Amino acid sequence: MQASRLLSILMLLQTRGRMSAQSLAAEMDVSVRTIYRDVDQLSASGVPVWADRGRLGGFQLQPGWRTQLTGLTPAEAQAVFMAGLPGPASQLGLGDALGSAQLKLLAALPPGWQDDAQRVSSRFHLDPVDWYRDPSPIDHLPAVARAVWTEQRLKIRYESWQGEVEREIDPLGLVLKAGTWYVVARASGKVRTYRLSNIRKLEGLGEPFRRPREFSLEDYWRESTRRFEAELYRDTALLRASARGLKRLRNLSVAVAAAIDGAKARPDAQGWSRVTIPIESIEHAAGQLLALGPEVEALAPDALRQRLADLARRTAALYHQS
Repeated sequence: MQASRLLSILMLLQTRGRMSAQSLAAEMDVSVRTIYRDVDQLSASGVPVWADRGRLGGFQLQPGWRTQLTGLTPAEAQAVFMAGLPGPASQLGLGDALGSAQLKLLAALPPGWQDDAQRVSSRFHLDPVDWYRDPSPIDHLPAVARAVWTEQRLKIRYESWQGEVEREIDPLGLVLKAGTWYVVARASGKVRTYRLSNIRKLEGLGEPFRRPREFSLEDYWRESTRRFEAELYRDTALLRASARGLKRLRNLSVAVAAAIDGAKARPDAQGWSRVTIPIESIEHAAGQLLALGPEVEALAPDALRQRLADLARRTAALYHQS
């Protein structure tokens, strides 16, 4: 445990430069006193660690000194190869770079670990695109990726649900969600999410922007998706479903499946159960439930029952015309 911690401290100082004892202690989840003892051990083993005292002081390695250790355990090396996804990397124009980086990593690993690391890519494959779907168009992905990396402002023509609009955006990050690429960008002072396949035209403005120092792409995306899912379902519907109907209802969405599981409904004498599920709107729910046929009956709200009855009558009329 101590050897692993010493190596982690060494890697932190090598990659981040000067760090205070308090910062190292927070990273290692140990006391400041333990950090001082660990640094003494590193120095005693020949690692040139310099200590600067004072309010702005801290520990740092002698300038120009670097360890030849990779700092990777066998499991960590496997995780790196698992994370190196060839599909997204190629879409971003980094396919060759990924391949060369993995070759360099392999060369740095001990011989006994190299086979383990390579075995990951031959035994695990990640396909982020759902069944019966093609990946979204990514014509503008390389250009947007360059703008994100170099912090360059873009002008886009974007097809939203209100029609086509033009925006000048500061691209802050890219997200791959279920096979679809999104760019998170600041426009008119607000951070928004844009689907790349909806960008009809893109133009680089040749103007740099300053990325907000406090912005976290991971935190923004987590909160954005939570808010979207919470606002998506604005109402509920009371249903009566057969065992087959319940099974098909679960496939509508994760939220519907969670509602069914949470209800723990008991079937009646006919084998039908009553459940309350979240719905986006009357129109959307009617379209979904109509596809389930006679396996599900909407009991409430009345507007949903009436809409389903109207759609069923109009559908039946199509087949009785002849």
